[in-house]
Amino acid sequence: MKPAAPPPFEATADPIALAHRVRELAREFGFQRCGIAGIELGQDEAHLRDWLAQGLYGSMDWMARHGELRARPQELHPGTIRVISVGLDYGRDGDEAWATLDDAERAYVARYALGRDYHKLMRQRLQRLADRIAEDFGAFGHRVFVDSAPVLERALARNAGLGWIGKHTCLIDKDGGSFFFLGEIYVDLPLPVDPPASAHCGTCRRCIDICPTQAIVAPYRLDARRCISYLTIEHEGVIPEDLRAPIGNRIFGCDDCQLVCPWNKFAQRTDEPDFRTRNDLDKATLVDLFAWSEEEFLQRTEGSAIRRSGHERWLRNIAVALGNAPSTPAVIDALRSRRDSASPMVREHIEWALRRHGIA
Repeated sequence: MKPAAPPPFEATADPIALAHRVRELAREFGFQRCGIAGIELGQDEAHLRDWLAQGLYGSMDWMARHGELRARPQELHPGTIRVISVGLDYGRDGDEAWATLDDAERAYVARYALGRDYHKLMRQRLQRLADRIAEDFGAFGHRVFVDSAPVLERALARNAGLGWIGKHTCLIDKDGGSFFFLGEIYVDLPLPVDPPASAHCGTCRRCIDICPTQAIVAPYRLDARRCISYLTIEHEGVIPEDLRAPIGNRIFGCDDCQLVCPWNKFAQRTDEPDFRTRNDLDKATLVDLFAWSEEEFLQRTEGSAIRRSGHERWLRNIAVALGNAPSTPAVIDALRSRRDSASPMVREHIEWALRRHGIA
């Protein structure tokens, strides 16, 4: 038998008590931060429109298609009057990341992608949170989001008090840094909203100065077309030649702007077992990963965010990194091993890498 549906939401419920219970339940379900925001995003919508008008979204056409909807929660899910925003830690030791970046024969994978894909995990927890709220207070209109629809999640999280949007465009919590995922529940509950987080970047510009491809073209303005995360994950075609050398050994994403942020150095983080490293990706070599067949790639990346890039882009990215690696026999042999069998797109990057090692 199906469990009985919860009774309708009691309009007489104390909104302050309900908000307190929401935060309490969020902690019980493993979220380190939780806040409540309204749905007014006028200034953020104007900022988004300007960013889109400048074409800084690259080939992510879906950003333009659903631009205005992102800033209008009540249109995305009718009836929405509040947004419950949550954060889930995935951060780890920054020194470990720098050590990998400093070793050109090893592969660097963005810290968020080393373990289990966060989408399903967070969605399940958020739905359980919503179900529990309904059990306690009655059925209510809601919809759960985890990077799955046009949502201005960082702006909503800022308004909910989870952190401020830094100059690198990531959200920063002064106690927890920026290595955490965001998720939302759009609700029709008249909850009291939290005060928005105040900004604490000051005059610091470390994130801007360290970006390998100078993708942060101004404070709070990212040109996705130059961003290594975009180039190695979202971009499907050939990586522009002038951006390949700066990519270094980063084969899936980039964390430099976060690693250098002072707020991450002393951040208090929670270890989430599901996000612990799989397949030794925190110490794997480029040569070893380049040898993965498509079957092995699919098997090893099951349940991982890396799988969405596909095997072809995986090889493309590693070929670029191998071109930036030391000219060792193992590196050159690895490139040569796929020279004839790779797709035309991957082969173009292999030939570039071989030329970097002085091989025509």
